[in-house]
Amino acid sequence: MSETLVRAISGAVYVAILLFACWYSEASFKILIGIFLVLATIEFSKLIRFNTIIGVLLALGFYIPFGVFEDVGNQFDLVFVFFSIITAFWLIKKLFSSENLIVNEGYKKYLIFLGYIVFSFILLSKIPFENTHLNTSEQTYHPLIIILIFVMIWINDTFAYLIGKTFGKHKLLERISPKKTVEGFLGGAFFTIIFSLFIPKIFDWKTETKWFWLILPVIIITFATLGDLVESKFKRSANVKDSGNIMPGHGGILDRLDSIILVVPFVFLFYQIINYVS
Repeated sequence: MSETLVRAISGAVYVAILLFACWYSEASFKILIGIFLVLATIEFSKLIRFNTIIGVLLALGFYIPFGVFEDVGNQFDLVFVFFSIITAFWLIKKLFSSENLIVNEGYKKYLIFLGYIVFSFILLSKIPFENTHLNTSEQTYHPLIIILIFVMIWINDTFAYLIGKTFGKHKLLERISPKKTVEGFLGGAFFTIIFSLFIPKIFDWKTETKWFWLILPVIIITFATLGDLVESKFKRSANVKDSGNIMPGHGGILDRLDSIILVVPFVFLFYQIINYVS
């Protein structure tokens, strides 16, 4: 079986599982996010040379009460958001420096692990309960918004690859990701924004904020690209090609979720701002 076919089958299975779990029920969605969190924790722990058992226990210790049980977790949402965003900006700063991302200080590993991995997955589990896109105060499970966020990331990645491969001449950040180009980034951004602008027409969604469906894809495009680059630098710092091998042809679960991990806290904060001003 060719590598391209293996990659295609593996990717299709991943997408099918993700879409089914999101759409089927709140329980299946939260279980899948919990599984993704555990797998991402195992892979990330190996990258930064962090104790895997402690990492898994810590991840589940936060995710179960704060991600699964809404009544307990909601009061800490903004704490998770701001901690994740501070961590994200620290990682982005390191991304554009020559410094290694694998820190030696134990307490820094805990802080990076919590802010970059654990809290982002907790916030990811809460995105379908945000009501901005429906203009309603009900906190019920709405899976379509998280599916569309994933779809926008996939559109961005796909067209960035296709346009970059066809027309790319100017490198985006060559020392971290040699294949990414400015042309690919702009192409992915263009098609993602076009898709987003059609969402309210297709699904008849209304928001009180005129620019919602323009700002949202810009946030996704920007931080999805940076998230991909941050994870690439983690791998380069650890001197590995992939974060794991759970997905044949694709690598590990972190290699598939690196974009959304950095996107989530900024999207979540954007929702809070929209809800506050509307």
